[in-house]
Amino acid sequence: MNFSRRNFIVAATAFAASSTTAASAISSSPFGVGGVLPDLPQTPLPGAIAGRSAVLPAMPAVRAGVAPALFDAAMAALDKHSGRVMRDRIGIVDFSASSSDPRLHLVDLVGGTTSTLHVAHGSGSDPNHTGWLQRFSNSPGSNATSEGAYLTSDYYFGRHGRSQRLIGLDATNNNALDRAIVIHGAWYAEPSMIAVHGKLGRSQGCLAVGDSLLNRAFDHLGSGRLIYAAKVA
Repeated sequence: MNFSRRNFIVAATAFAASSTTAASAISSSPFGVGGVLPDLPQTPLPGAIAGRSAVLPAMPAVRAGVAPALFDAAMAALDKHSGRVMRDRIGIVDFSASSSDPRLHLVDLVGGTTSTLHVAHGSGSDPNHTGWLQRFSNSPGSNATSEGAYLTSDYYFGRHGRSQRLIGLDATNNNALDRAIVIHGAWYAEPSMIAVHGKLGRSQGCLAVGDSLLNRAFDHLGSGRLIYAAKVA
């Protein structure tokens, strides 16, 4: 069939109009071109920080075994230092409890679980070795435990084997790095000591856990997380 110039122009115009309508229908489809669902904008979880995990609302199981006042104080410290620490896991040390009790709470704020280990305090905090922490100190040479929020730092091998440096974030423990206050393993912090002596041995101010339990503490905390140590009535 032969087309005149006029018929050709009319046909071309009609084709263009139909193509535009089809394209508009495709672009307005929720599945996009080719039936593939397009990427949707991602909304960050509440409390998310760039490069860090968001903290989900704490489940009741998280608080299990942790004194409510101490837990609240630890969460306040987590908020206070949120620019320096990750918010998915935390360590909470309850120094109102005896060393015969498991008092280092390893809290998974996202998963909603808590496990607890024994931990020793410094000899300067318990001069008569009663098993109870009597006082805190931030002074060099005191051999005492310091209270406050700590940032877990790098690992190293020292006289206690594999250890982890701690950075004190508060005025009450800001000498921790200079005092070499660290997490390390120790034979005197093994739970088996309690059956014999009724308490753990004492450190020189460090957070010492049993050698057999050290990896559990390290696996939970890693670097860049908060440990909050306090004695809350």
